[in-house]
Amino acid sequence: MTIIFALISGVIFGAGLALAGMLDPSKVAGFLDLFGVWDPSLAFVMGGGVVVNAIGFMLIKKRSKPVFADAFKLPLTQNIDKPLLIGSALFGIGWGISGLCPGPAVASALLNPSDGLGFMVFLTAGLVLGRVIARRMA
Repeated sequence: MTIIFALISGVIFGAGLALAGMLDPSKVAGFLDLFGVWDPSLAFVMGGGVVVNAIGFMLIKKRSKPVFADAFKLPLTQNIDKPLLIGSALFGIGWGISGLCPGPAVASALLNPSDGLGFMVFLTAGLVLGRVIARRMA
């Protein structure tokens, strides 16, 4: 049952990304181009996502446990440390260079492989490299 709900959620998420135009790297680049021809429409997409997530989070936190798990797995720390800042910067740089963040990249890889597959290769390499670095730092 968990997989079915995950699939339904993913399809809804992907449809929303496609409808919002977030599968088009030029639209994302237009949002990031503050000093050129800036396209603020992506801010409304992100704002809508934040509002829906905030409402959902408030409703979910009222439950004693998740529907499909034994317990909530919330972050144990709220510290802003060096690895968080470095990881955030690398994520933002990758997003700016490619014009895609991971969610739209997965959808784009399925709908338009020439745009999304290269990103997915580098995303996977970055995840593997990040884990190797984290293990060596620990």
